[in-house]
Amino acid sequence: MSLKKIHDEQPKEFKFSEENLTKFEEILKKYPKKNKKSAVMPLLYLAQKQNNNWIPLAAMKYIANLLSMPYISVYEIATFYTMYNLAPVGKHFVQVCTTTPCLIRGADKIVNLCKEKISENENEISKNGSCSWMEVECLGACVSAPMIQVNENYYEDLDEKSTSEILDSLINDKPLKPGSYRGRKSTAPEKNQKINGEKHA
Repeated sequence: MSLKKIHDEQPKEFKFSEENLTKFEEILKKYPKKNKKSAVMPLLYLAQKQNNNWIPLAAMKYIANLLSMPYISVYEIATFYTMYNLAPVGKHFVQVCTTTPCLIRGADKIVNLCKEKISENENEISKNGSCSWMEVECLGACVSAPMIQVNENYYEDLDEKSTSEILDSLINDKPLKPGSYRGRKSTAPEKNQKINGEKHA
């Protein structure tokens, strides 16, 4: 997304909803009053969830004011961590892990499907506005590679067919159920898989 487009999308004001103001108070209780600045990361995440999965500059200034800290300090934190989106993303934000375990098991094919079905380039919102995608580093589900994260949900043990079906469901705003697409629970062995020569149901 171009800098001009990002600038055009920036709202002039941001305030937490009544529900999130309550959550803000609950978050603050977890920190000593003298260290309330430590709440900056969960507050950025709260702002992101409220604002269609991205954090505008107005939200950073608002959080800085709430925590009595310099705006630039909030900005530095928001720009350092990749978990924070600083420009608009699709309603269904697809993160494709392309670290070695996922890449070995076909993450490059998932990237190609994202290019085909969502947008040719990373961080471009699909034509119908429903999705965007990007490559990311390890998401901690190496046993279930390849995998993608969609907003807060993990889709694991993917292949081209299952990924294609998942992406179509996101584009049509009817997301399929997250989890393993080989029928596993957590990282347990698959049903009827042999372990050390013994068959496990």
